Formats: sequence, structure tokens, C-alpha cells
Amino acid sequence: MSPVGAARPRAATALQAYVLHRHDWSESSLVLDLFTRERGRLVVAAKGAKRPYSQLRPVLLPFQRISVTLARASADEAAEVLGLRQAEWAGALALLRGQALFAGFYLNELLIRLLPRQDAHPALFDAYADALAALSAPEELQRQAALRAFELRLLRETGVLPELATVTATQRPVRDESLYRLDAEAGVVGAAPTLGESPGGESVLGGAPLRALEEALARAGEADGAQALRAACAAAGPALRLLLRPLLHYHLGSSRLRTREVMQSVRRLLEAATPPSNPHTAVR
Repeated sequence: MSPVGAARPRAATALQAYVLHRHDWSESSLVLDLFTRERGRLVVAAKGAKRPYSQLRPVLLPFQRISVTLARASADEAAEVLGLRQAEWAGALALLRGQALFAGFYLNELLIRLLPRQDAHPALFDAYADALAALSAPEELQRQAALRAFELRLLRETGVLPELATVTATQRPVRDESLYRLDAEAGVVGAAPTLGESPGGESVLGGAPLRALEEALARAGEADGAQALRAACAAAGPALRLLLRPLLHYHLGSSRLRTREVMQSVRRLLEAATPPSNPHTAVR
């Protein structure tokens, strides 16, 4: 019988989660970086998950929505590494392949590097789930729009994206006929009148697409909001990627992303392995 007034451990509750990263802990166990809807990013130990007959082994895969129960659900919630008691599928997606696979790992790297542990972002969790589904689109433009939409949601959820429809310094609305750039410290700033890129090499975007992006962000949580945001990103074109890249690098603390480096290495290998169009032409 528990002493009067003693705190009773709460019953373990299931969390919706995705595996962002996994690495070996021992010959039979794994350490996982999970993104959960209820508690944010968590690091958990999955004991015995590498054993051939472990029920966890086929479940703990990236890009698959799972339901997990933690072994420590009460007194030790602030622990650095939590224990994993159970995991099961909660709605599997088709496996990402090719460029979509690299894009998925890119999203995972952004989450690991930009989100602190145990900081819940349920709206961002839903945006991540939507982005994974959108990455299965056959068109590269659709996949790029999904990436830009998630980058915007991530920056907004973490509080580092300025309001895009307003010049930050003056708090005046952006003008359709003017061009603007994003500065990590100054926010939305007026730019030189050259579409795409300013003379100083900085990417710029017009006031109209910036306002459309802000409007789409404001309703991103609605039923059709994610699709509307992807459409606004697609309309902004490649300039949006160049506009967001310095902001991401600034808050990441580095311009080096492991996923991007791996993707570039694979591309170089593929290009080197591609035979010349004329088989009789010697490679010099």
C-alpha cells in the first residue's frame, strides 16, 4: 500500500512518433532520436531491438509513423535518455526512394539540429507527416515545394521566421512592385530592383509572393492549408530556396549539412559512372 500523499506513477501513455535517427548502442540495442507529437524530440534506448526476432526491429524505421510507449513515464521524464517499452506501426507510408529519400533525411537533419529536446510542436509534427507524404509526388517541382513549405513551417514554429508580408524595420506592408530579401537579424529588408538575385549576390523575392506565402502560412493548420502553402511555395519558384538558405544556415550555425554532402557525393559518383554518349569516344 502506498504511503498517504505519495505520488503515484502515471500509467504510460502511447506517443505518436517518427524515427529521425538511429545508431548502435550495443550488439543488440539501438539509441533512437524520435520526433513525437506529444513531447517533441526525445532520445530513447531500444534494448534488444537488433536481435533477429525482436518485435521492434521491423518497426523502428525512418519515415514511418509509429506509436511508442516509454518505459519511464513518470518520475524520470527529464532524463537524458528514456527507455522504449513498445513500438508499433500507426499508419505506414510507401518507402521513400531516390531523391525523395535524400529529401526525407534532409528534413530529419533539420529537426535534429534546430529543435531542442522535449519541446512539443504538434503543428510541426503534422507538417512533417504531410511533407513526407508530399515527397512521394512524381514531379520534382512538387517535391521542392514540399521542402520549402516544411522549411517555412519549421522556421515559423521555432520563432525565427519574420512576418513575410511586413518590412520588419518599419512594420509597413510589403509592396507588390518592390523586391525584398531575408536577413537573419534584420528580418524582411528592401532589396535592389533585380528579380531573383541582387547585385550583391543575395536572393530576393517580390512583395506579392511574400504576401501569398504569409497568408498561406497563417492558414497552414486548416484542412487544405498544407496544400495551399505548397502551392504558394511552387509559385515563388527557385528564388524561395535561395531566400531561405542563408536564414537556415544562420540558425543551424553552419552551412554544412551532412545530407546535402552525401547527396552531392552520390551525384558525383553517378556522373562518373555514366558512360559517354558515343561508346567509341575515349575518355580523356
